Amino acid sequence: MKLMLGTIDPHAIEINSFIIHWYGVIIAAAMYLAIHLSTREANKKGLKEDTVVDMALWAIPIGFIGARLYYVLFELDYYLQKPAEILAIWNGGIAIYGGLIAGGLTLYWYAKKKEISLALLLDVLAPNVLLAQSIGRWGNFMNQEAHGGPVSRPFLEKLYLPEFIIDQMNINGTYYHPTFLYESLWSLLGFVIIVILRNRKKILRQGEVALSYVLWYSVGRFFIEGMRTDSLWIGDFMRISQVLSLILFVGGILIWYLRRQDYPPIPYYTDGESSKIKGIKLNQ
Repeated sequence: MKLMLGTIDPHAIEINSFIIHWYGVIIAAAMYLAIHLSTREANKKGLKEDTVVDMALWAIPIGFIGARLYYVLFELDYYLQKPAEILAIWNGGIAIYGGLIAGGLTLYWYAKKKEISLALLLDVLAPNVLLAQSIGRWGNFMNQEAHGGPVSRPFLEKLYLPEFIIDQMNINGTYYHPTFLYESLWSLLGFVIIVILRNRKKILRQGEVALSYVLWYSVGRFFIEGMRTDSLWIGDFMRISQVLSLILFVGGILIWYLRRQDYPPIPYYTDGESSKIKGIKLNQ
């Protein structure tokens, strides 16, 4: 790993014009880990061993397309003037909410096609997606992006951050809030808490693991988004990700409440095998 002026070179490998970016390496590693952990959990719930891998082959590329389209749609004026750059994803410009929406719709289609409980599939995947998001934010760190507003070096030192993070937050002579780190730690904490609760008996019902993910991430993203300098906006007064976070949080609470009113009660995540919960829907 090369150092340049105290910052980390975003190129992991560079041979003539062939370049592999740290961002891509980190994202790939995060996805691999999420798939590996989800496959193990799926096996415990009685799903076929290749279920998660087959799903990922659809959800990951469609998720990337959704992430790019989401970003382009909210920067449409720019891309209408420069349509050739719409496909130039290597220049940056993807939005995680777009990826989650596109990936979620793909999961819905896949679960219907394979006749798998959507709630079960989401519960298996959700915590590991949160872990992948935690790891993936370090790709933003390598690119010196997804940061917050200007701060002083003493402010960063008071956070007890290691020197390499402080140095990387120095962009063109100005230090910035490491919002990538705030979201990474928030997502990591959420992963730990949700996995612990998922494995405890008589706590989370089927579908509530995924809802826990939605609630946890939307709360953290709402507040962290308010600190970022690269937000997508509706006009000049509304951050899109904050609006979507609020909608997801309220919607998640409502779905959770309505599902808890069902009779007979929806079984807990730890109850029985997948054969007993096949066909259970998230919105039951």
